[in-house]
Parts: sequence; C-alpha cells; structure tokens
Amino acid sequence: MTSPQASTFVGRTSEFLSLSRLLDEVRTGGDRPGRAMVIRGRRRVGKSRLVEEFCATAAIPYTFFTALGQSRELDAQSFIAEVENTCGETLPVQASDSWIAILRATADALPQDNPSIIVLDEMPYLVAEDNTFEGALQASFDRFFSRLPVLIILIGSDISAMERITSPGHPFYQRGSLLTVKPLRPVDVRTATGLDSSDSLDAYLITGGLPLLLRRWREGDTVTTYLRHEFEDPASPLLTSAELTLAEEFPTEAHAGTILAAIGNGETTFTAIARVSNLASSTLTRALDVLTGRGIVTIDTPVSTTRSNNPRYRVTDPYLRFWFIFGEQAAIDADRGRPDLTWPRIEAGWSAWRGKAIEPVIRESLWTQIGRLLPITGTIGSYWTRTNSVEIDIVAADKGPVGKHLDFVGSIKWLEQRPFGTKDFTRLVTHRSQLPGATDETPLVAVSRAGVDVDGVIAIGPDDLFPDE
Repeated sequence: MTSPQASTFVGRTSEFLSLSRLLDEVRTGGDRPGRAMVIRGRRRVGKSRLVEEFCATAAIPYTFFTALGQSRELDAQSFIAEVENTCGETLPVQASDSWIAILRATADALPQDNPSIIVLDEMPYLVAEDNTFEGALQASFDRFFSRLPVLIILIGSDISAMERITSPGHPFYQRGSLLTVKPLRPVDVRTATGLDSSDSLDAYLITGGLPLLLRRWREGDTVTTYLRHEFEDPASPLLTSAELTLAEEFPTEAHAGTILAAIGNGETTFTAIARVSNLASSTLTRALDVLTGRGIVTIDTPVSTTRSNNPRYRVTDPYLRFWFIFGEQAAIDADRGRPDLTWPRIEAGWSAWRGKAIEPVIRESLWTQIGRLLPITGTIGSYWTRTNSVEIDIVAADKGPVGKHLDFVGSIKWLEQRPFGTKDFTRLVTHRSQLPGATDETPLVAVSRAGVDVDGVIAIGPDDLFPDE
C-alpha cells in the first residue's frame, strides 16, 4: 500500500509563532511568568494536533489531558493520572476532591524554576460536568499558575462554549490569549497533496483544508483517484465527517440540518431557503442567526458604491458544500455497496459546481495577497442584482459593502480547457457598465484556470493565487 502523502505536519506557521511567543514570555516572565492560551476552532480542524506538535518541539515537560465528557469523576481521575505521569510523583488528592484542590496540587508538582506546559483539551466538557470548574480554574491561575513558569493551553471545539468562557462576566475573562484555528490554507493543501496549483485548489474544495481528510491523500493520488478510493469506503471520513460534525455542533437545533441542506444544494436567498425548508420567516431568521453566528453560514452582500438589500447565503466550509452536493448521496451509495453510482453524478455535475464553489476561494486568495497582484485598498466581494441580470464575480472597493470608489472588477472562469475569451470579455465590459461606481476606466481582471485569450484585462492564473514561498 502507498503511504499517505499528507501524514507529515504541514502549515500552521502563524499559530506556532503565537504559541512560541507566549512560551517565550513564560521563560522570561518575571515574578508572574505564567501564561494561558485559549484555542478554539471547529471539530477536526487540527487543534489538538497543532498543540501536540508544539509541545513535542518545545522540548520541555508537558501534560496533555483530553476530557472525555463521561463524568466529572472519571475526567478528574484521568487528569490526575496524566499530571502524575508527567511529574513523576503522586498527587495528594483524589478524583472526588474539588477542582481547586486538584489544580493546586498540580501547581505544587510542577517544576518551580523551569518552564512546563499543561494542556486541557475539550475543556467545554469540564465546564459542563462541574459548574465550579471555571471559577476554580480562574482562582488557580491567579493564585498558583501565574506565579510559575507554566503555559496553560485550553482547547475547545464547541466554539460558542469557548466564547462564553472568555467573555465578560465569566471567571477566565482576559486571563488568556485567544487563538482561533482554521482549516489549512490552499497553499498548505498543495504542500500536503503534492499536486499542482489547479488540482490542489480542487483538493481544497473537496477537503476544505481539514487535516483529517488530507491525511487520507496517498502519495501519487490525483483528485480522481482520491475520490474513487474514498467513495468505495463507507467508513471514509470524506463521507461521514460532515454528518458527525453537524450532529455534534447542532445537537438541539432541529432546523439547522434542513437549512444547511437547502443552502448547500444551491438555495441562496432567504425566500428560496424558506420555501425549500418550509419554515416560518421568524423561525428561519432565528436559525440563520445561529448558523451565521457560529460561522457555518456566510452572508454575502453585493459590493458597489450604492447600498443593496440582496443578501445571499452560502455554506462557509468548502468541504460541507462538497458533501451536500456529492458526499451525502455518495455515503448512501457506499453503504449499499454501489459506489459505481456516484461517479456518473460527479462527472455530470462537477464542472458547474466547481465553477461556483471556487469563487469565494479565489476572492479570499486575492485578498490575502494585497499589493502583490492587484491594488486592493479595502475589500473584495462580488455584485449581483435581484434578478441576477447583472452578475460580476469580483468587485474590489475601498470598503464594503458600500464603498466610495472601486479598485477593479473581474470575472472568474474555471474550466479545464476553455480560456477566458472574447465572449467573456464582452460580458464583463457590459456588466461593468451597469455596476454602480464603475466607469470605463475601472480596471478589468480575468481569473482563469485555462488561461486568457484576449487583451484589455489583468490575467491571473492558478499559480498566481498562491503566495510566493
């Protein structure tokens, strides 16, 4: 069997830097060297792996404890055992003791003059099991840990719970630096898969940059061989992770799955979502507020120099977008032992789906390279009218969604063989003339997978969308 190409640790440079800076403060922190880092991010985004790699490279003693959420006593017992294993001594406490007693005993057992790390993974479980835990953690940090050369790292996948822990009115407020871990970037996916720029963007659309899915990418896999391999396995995380994630993140929101399915299958307006989900306006509004508040759904608004009330909704995570269109039915086919039914649907719908799915990825890639490719001064989005008679894939302005001036407008054509041509250029020029704030002098940009065959535009290809390395 070919070994996985993506099994090595890639990316996370900025996250490592943030953790390293905090550990440096621990090393030189004076009479109160103790520091805390609160790390949050969606499940399976690689938070624990990031911290494990950091602890391993720090070359100092560390305790890595993961709460299981089964019971307060079992988690307390497991934590005590992890600390004892790290420190090489028995703590004078039991699982039935209070958390403040357990944490004080932990502080006493830590190295007093040399740095160390304590990691509490899945911290929301500890908060849910014992309503005194937050207060005990705060008191222990203030009285014991802050006086020691120790870095406390708190990790949680329940983003709303982690936000509460660090919000005003909660004991640990302003006691730790905050780090949000996001999926790997397209450039990291390119490194992990070994694909060229065009195909690595396809891989990003499929996996969403989730390390769990990328670890299944075997050396030498193309996008096609990866998909065929995963579609044949009913237990593949490509087929199962989305459903598990939705069940974990929205266990009580009965409408979340219905609304996400509607958006994921192409319904982008409030009216269309309401019609497909058969929900009352007030119910849908509340549910969308939850989904957008947690970052699962993004609201896009037309960018121009005039205000527009034509919002569109989209599923933020590329992997979830892929799963709703292809993965959900593929999982059913795999369970039936009929993965052969999946591939014809992929071949029939891939080009059209990819053409829309790549647009926010390209806009984000352009935005992250301000000044290198294009003169972006404020924001980058897109524009459309209520009837969709005018649609412009790329609109850059000094601010959004209502700017004072536009930097440029552009079109995205992401086809395998057909370059951006005369017909595409004519359409872009026509739509530019109908865009509020644009003039005949507003620069035109063409982002194309297969090249550009006309003059009069700034041409951007797949390689241009990646930062210089």
